[in-house]
Amino acid sequence: MDILLLMYITAGCFGAIIGSFLNVVILRLPGNKESIVFPSSHCTSCMEDLHWYENIPVLSFLVLRGRCSHCREKISLQYPLVEIAMTLLSLALVQRFGLSIATAFYFLFCAALLVIIVIDIHHQIIPDVISLPGIGIGILFSLLSPTLSWQDSVIGILAGGGILYSIAWLYYLWRKVDGMGGGDIKLLAMIGAFLGWHALPFVIFTSSLSGVVVGVFAMIKQKKGGQTRIPFGPFLSIAALLYLFFQENVLQLYQLYLSIAMPG
Repeated sequence: MDILLLMYITAGCFGAIIGSFLNVVILRLPGNKESIVFPSSHCTSCMEDLHWYENIPVLSFLVLRGRCSHCREKISLQYPLVEIAMTLLSLALVQRFGLSIATAFYFLFCAALLVIIVIDIHHQIIPDVISLPGIGIGILFSLLSPTLSWQDSVIGILAGGGILYSIAWLYYLWRKVDGMGGGDIKLLAMIGAFLGWHALPFVIFTSSLSGVVVGVFAMIKQKKGGQTRIPFGPFLSIAALLYLFFQENVLQLYQLYLSIAMPG
């Protein structure tokens, strides 16, 4: 078998397995009632333990036709979607960075962002147990990375957290209500740690623009006006992933904008 093909197959399978584990983290972390390790995987409806062949990423869902084999309750589509997403992210990392330290650290980064996206959508919280260690891991990565300096990482942490903190503080002074949670501030600090301060303008602009668009549709649908609340973490996370994989394209667009805005 071709070595390159074997590498992609291994990366895809590993991503799917980690995606299966991330589903456990997503399910158990917000409630903090169960360890993410114990007890073993079980149906959330009938509580029956799952056999090994019921835990195969994606395939088990397809074979079982999306239902528990014990009680026949529907299995959330979230499970295969998270597994597929982590598989694709793993393949994309290997495609972009090869077998390198960057791939290993960015794999952790992508896994953390994926968990944050799903948890924030469901619970509108970003667990500190993910973002705070993520900041430290991002700094460690900068010490080992040939492309990201520790100075860029530290500035990214300070600028990322500082910018959102300032926005949240000003909004509070204006409206006397919290407009942004502390979890978003820590998340952007983690993004700055992994991607450096250069990524922040794109991440903030893209997440804000997409958040406004979705927010307007949410306001129309929910008919709550200014009381409508949508989680901001998913927008920050998706923008960070876009920058991670399309950094060169982002820089080209930025240079094109500068050439048009400031000709000559």
